[in-house]
Amino acid sequence: MKIIIDDKEYVEKNEMTSSGDSNSGDSNSGDSNSGDSNSGHCNSGDRNSGHCNSGHCNSGDSNSGDWNSGDSNSGHCNSNEPKKRLFNKETDVKNIVFPNWFYFDLTEWINVNDMSDEEKEKFYWYKTTDGYLRTVDYKEAWRLSFEKSDVEDLKKTLKLPNFDYNIFEEISGINKKDFDRKLKWF
Repeated sequence: MKIIIDDKEYVEKNEMTSSGDSNSGDSNSGDSNSGDSNSGHCNSGDRNSGHCNSGHCNSGDSNSGDWNSGDSNSGHCNSNEPKKRLFNKETDVKNIVFPNWFYFDLTEWINVNDMSDEEKEKFYWYKTTDGYLRTVDYKEAWRLSFEKSDVEDLKKTLKLPNFDYNIFEEISGINKKDFDRKLKWF
């Protein structure tokens, strides 16, 4: 059914094309899928039946390539699960528990009550939205999370397979001196 509002034409979504919540595309079942003909959850791409796939025609989980039936593949036409790579080297570890401080956001909602005068001037639309979305760059987000981390999480970081200070600094901007400084506090 077509609906016209303010001279714009809208098409009513067919209730039968998707089941689940937050799906975009057609014939998706499960939640948070984008693309077409996905079953499972959090897939982008088409015709995936596992979870968290970003390629096409995957039946495993967490694949980013195409036509994979195994899990955690980034290539094409794989049926097994590859060895995990950490710090540019393969490991024999199947399941890696990362420190809590690795899970950070690049955005944060700032409520109008928490905005500075400078922020209110810069983000003038706060009056309409009652705040604004603050964004930080990738390495700044690493730094903010690192500064909030505790000693146990820092120790978990250093125990990751193949941990390498130089590679970690390249990724996060955090170096050995930062770890030494922070660990001395505890």
